[in-house]
Amino acid sequence: MPNTTPSLAADAQPHFPLAAVVGAEPLKLALCLNAIDPRIGGVLIEGPRGMAKSTLARGLADLLADGPFVTLPLGASEERLVGTLDLDAALGEGRVRFSPGVLAKADGGVLYVDEVNLLADHLVDLLLDVAASGTNLVERDGISHRHPARFILIGTMNPEEGELRPQLLDRFGLNVALDGQPEPAERGLIIRRRLQFDADPAGFCAQWREAQQALQQRCEQARQRLVRIELDEHSLERINQRCFAAGVDGLRADLVWLRAARAHAAWRGAEAISEEDIDAVAEFALRHRRRNTTPNQSAENSPPTAPDAGNQGAGQDSGHGNWGELPAQPVPGAARRQVPTWPKKP
Repeated sequence: MPNTTPSLAADAQPHFPLAAVVGAEPLKLALCLNAIDPRIGGVLIEGPRGMAKSTLARGLADLLADGPFVTLPLGASEERLVGTLDLDAALGEGRVRFSPGVLAKADGGVLYVDEVNLLADHLVDLLLDVAASGTNLVERDGISHRHPARFILIGTMNPEEGELRPQLLDRFGLNVALDGQPEPAERGLIIRRRLQFDADPAGFCAQWREAQQALQQRCEQARQRLVRIELDEHSLERINQRCFAAGVDGLRADLVWLRAARAHAAWRGAEAISEEDIDAVAEFALRHRRRNTTPNQSAENSPPTAPDAGNQGAGQDSGHGNWGELPAQPVPGAARRQVPTWPKKP
């Protein structure tokens, strides 16, 4: 069953429900897709200051089954990130005493990094290693401790404040940019809801509880449906062609795009991936990886070809892939495009 209780922050105060957020439909969809299939690899949220990026990221916590939401402070030390070992306990008591860091606390939930483009390089290297392997290894003076660290990585950044290292940029499964100029009517509605929440957080969350529960239930139903949707060869070949046309480096885009398309099919209640699903998540998967600003139309429109068996290591690179789950059956024809609907104000 989905978690229907409003999530509480460390100060026991309810946070702004995702169902009450005005606009930002692409980002809300990207967050839901990660809640449906965490193996997609998280979301990088770009946008100027004051666009509620943190509010939206925190909304993902309510869509997970009791997963923690852990924030990595910008000025965190290496020990704060990976944890520490008590050598005195190891020597005196003959056992390893591990003090968990942010990575251990985020296991099974969300690791949120605000202003991720300003993160220190050595922390970026550590984060990349753990995100790839799903395991954190802490070593000190010949003593080591290993623990699982699988999480949905959510990062926010203002592009005006600096770029993100390419290695970490590619690690984010999806990328969404927020529009810094919402329409006047939308701006007014955003401000009114924010004032209502600030005046009475508990009352505001209670007002939106039914809509929030409906969103949680839709994600839970999609998670259950996901296991029945095949990662089929037809969809893979279409995605291979379009990634080639976009000039993306490596194979992570292909894998992420395929998983996101399957999650989108589950989100809309379908039993198979269609062209509609591939199109719906294309920009999410390509925006931060595309090298060709003008797609290669000849490659885009050419007949799809089977993927090179020698490149099947892409799944291993992600830490989650299993190309053995790709059957040979084609999917049915593309269905009529459906625009995701969101709960309205009670």
